[in-house]
Amino acid sequence: MDLDPIVVTLIEALIKTIVVIIALLTAFAYLTLVERYVIAKIQSRIGPNRVGAIGGIALLQPIADAIKMIFKEDFWPAQADKIIYTIAPGIAVGTALLAWAVMPLHPSTEIFGYHIDFYIADVNIAVLYLLAIGSLGIYGIVLGGWGSNNKYSMLGALRSTAQMISYEISLGLALVGVLMLSGSLSLVDIVEKQSFIWNVVWQPLGFIIYFIAAVAEVNRLPFDLPEAETELVAGYQTEYSSLKFALFYMAEYINMLTVSAIASTMFLGGYQGPFGILPGVHWLILKIMFFIFVMMWMRGTLPRFRYDQLMGFGWKVLLPLALANIFVTAIVMVIFK
Repeated sequence: MDLDPIVVTLIEALIKTIVVIIALLTAFAYLTLVERYVIAKIQSRIGPNRVGAIGGIALLQPIADAIKMIFKEDFWPAQADKIIYTIAPGIAVGTALLAWAVMPLHPSTEIFGYHIDFYIADVNIAVLYLLAIGSLGIYGIVLGGWGSNNKYSMLGALRSTAQMISYEISLGLALVGVLMLSGSLSLVDIVEKQSFIWNVVWQPLGFIIYFIAAVAEVNRLPFDLPEAETELVAGYQTEYSSLKFALFYMAEYINMLTVSAIASTMFLGGYQGPFGILPGVHWLILKIMFFIFVMMWMRGTLPRFRYDQLMGFGWKVLLPLALANIFVTAIVMVIFK
């Protein structure tokens, strides 16, 4: 019996969605382990080496951490807004996962006679979609701080809002040069047009601006002011425990994967690799892991910015440079058209 094409498309999208979500959750779990080892090596310490240790590596530690989080006692602040307090972590994770709906992971191919596209959706405004979803992610943090009814949590949420506004503008403008060169907002088109030369060659300044703004966007050191433990206990996460705390933690790591995937797709050719040595998705994973490692390296070596330094750097340095990059790109395109 032949199925309706719409039904087939929906089933295919559902299968892809499940696979991507499982892959992201698995990656999140083991990134926590990788980070603990990377930071341990940087600081001359020993990382986890007990739970399921093989060759001194505790391969089952993420599973043990997940079980611990699920069964820990779940505290509720007495004066919290129960509904907002509960849904905030879900919003943070949901928006982090939604960004992957338009991410091309591998070249389209034929498998057993079926044409398979390795993305959930190819929309012609994919970059705008990513920026919109990234902006929505802040609601999870803001609602978490507000719903907790805690001054430290609220201060962390307000800091995150101000930080997002400051760096989201520079992050978006850093991508404009790539869009001008590509002539498309579709991530699939942008990747395909880098088959010969990656965009980072033409947009080195845009690449640097994007990466710095992306680190600030995901609240990683040296830009982790929303959860600065020396000032705000744990910021917007202060009143969270058990599984809800784990969801905020999950959102942070998935967002790290997301901004790394966007950097790889927009500037480093996505799944494109030299000489056809590896299948496409392997190149994308390697590029993502490179960016993740740099973020971990920064966490282990750099001190936290002061809040005035953070805001000043975003508005006085990154924003003018991003605008200058667009201006220069436009001039070059006109001259060499």
